[in-house]
Amino acid sequence: MGVQNNPYTLKRCAFVLDSSGIKENVNVVVERGLIREVGNNEDGDEVDCRNYVLLPGLVNSHTHASMIFLRGFFDDGELMQWLGEMWREEEKVSGEVMRISSELAVLEMLSSGTTAFIDMYFNPEDIRELSTKYGIRSMAGPILMNHKSADEVVKQMRSLGSTPLFSPLLNVHSLYATDLKTIRELRDALRGDEHLHIHLSETRDEVFQIKREHGLFPVEVIWKEGLIPYVHGVHLGWVTSWELNYLVNSRGVTHCPTSNMKLATGGAFPMREALDLGVNVTLGTDGAASNNSLNMFIEMKNAVLLQRHNYWTTRISAKDVFKAATVNGYKLLGKKGGMIEPGYVADFILVNKNSLYPLKADRVLSHLIYNSDRVDVEKVIIDGKIVFEKGLFTETARKLAERLSLYL
Repeated sequence: MGVQNNPYTLKRCAFVLDSSGIKENVNVVVERGLIREVGNNEDGDEVDCRNYVLLPGLVNSHTHASMIFLRGFFDDGELMQWLGEMWREEEKVSGEVMRISSELAVLEMLSSGTTAFIDMYFNPEDIRELSTKYGIRSMAGPILMNHKSADEVVKQMRSLGSTPLFSPLLNVHSLYATDLKTIRELRDALRGDEHLHIHLSETRDEVFQIKREHGLFPVEVIWKEGLIPYVHGVHLGWVTSWELNYLVNSRGVTHCPTSNMKLATGGAFPMREALDLGVNVTLGTDGAASNNSLNMFIEMKNAVLLQRHNYWTTRISAKDVFKAATVNGYKLLGKKGGMIEPGYVADFILVNKNSLYPLKADRVLSHLIYNSDRVDVEKVIIDGKIVFEKGLFTETARKLAERLSLYL
C-alpha cells in the first residue's frame, strides 16, 4: 500500500486483541491514518486478515538504536564497568557506523512488531531520516552531559523539527553525568510540552552517590528542580516508594527488565505500586549492547517474570505489560494509540495465527507474552500504511550487516 487517504478494510480478522479484550472475526476500517470503525462494516479496498491476529503496535520506550555495533562486545560487566567500556568504544565510532547500526535496529524492531521507539544516542538526525524512510514513529534528540551547554543542546533539539512520524526530545544521560548547574540551566531553557528523557535510579551506587552530593534521592532532585512535568524517567530500579508519588505527574517511566538483569543492577522497578498510584509505566529494551535483543514481545515476558520473581506476587499480569507496551507507550509519545478503537491511530501488527497454539480466544494474549519466541509477525501497519511485510527487507538487512562487519 502507498499513501492511504482512501478508506480500506482489514477484513475478517481472526482475532482483534488490545488491552481491553479480544474480538473474533471482525472488520477494521481505516481512513487517513486512523481507525474509523471496528465491527461488521467494510469500505474501500480489502486486506484479507482471516489468518491473522490483529494487535496494536508496540512502543519501545527506551533504546539506543545505534548500539547495534556494540552488540556482544562486552557482555559480562556490571553497569559502571560496562559503561566505561562503552564510552571508550564510542569515542572511536564513525557517523557511518552509527547510521548503519540505526538502520539495522529499525529493521529489527519493525520485524518484531515495534511501531514506535524513543531513542537516546548521538545521531538524532539519522533517526529522523530513518523514520521517514521506513515509516516508523520515533522520538530522538541530542544528549546533554557536563561538557555541553544546556542552551546549545536545547537549540539543537528544537532545530530538528517535527515530521508526521518524528518528534524531537532532549536526552540527559543521568544526574551522575550532569552537574546541578547544568540541570538548572536546562530547567530554565525548557518550555511548554518538551520531553526530557533521562536514566534515573538505575543502581544502588547511583542512588547513594546522588544522596551524598545533593542530600536527596534522584527523583527528589528532579522534583526540587521543577523538572517533573518534562521528565520521562528510565530504569528506576532503586526508586523509593515516596518518590513514586512525584512520578505520577511526570510524562512516564520506562522499565527495562532484560537490560537491568543483564547488567546486574540489583533492583527491580516497583511496577505494581507505580501502576496503582497512576504512574504512566512503559517498557523498553534498552540498547542492543545491554539486552541484546530489541524484541518487545520478549521484553513483555521478562517484565512479568522479573516482577513476579522479585516481589513474590502474581499481581503483574500479561495484560499489564501488554498495556504498558501499547496504550501507555503511545501516551508517552503524546499520541492517541495502542487501542483498536475508532479515533485511534492505525498502527497495527498482524501476527500469523498459526504460530499461536492451541488457538483459543482466551489464550491468545498468554501465547503472545509467555510464548513470545513463537510469535510470527507477518505485517506491520503504521499511520494506516503497510510498512513491513515478512521477507521484504531481508536482503537490505543482510547488506547492511555485511557493511557493518567491515568496520569492526
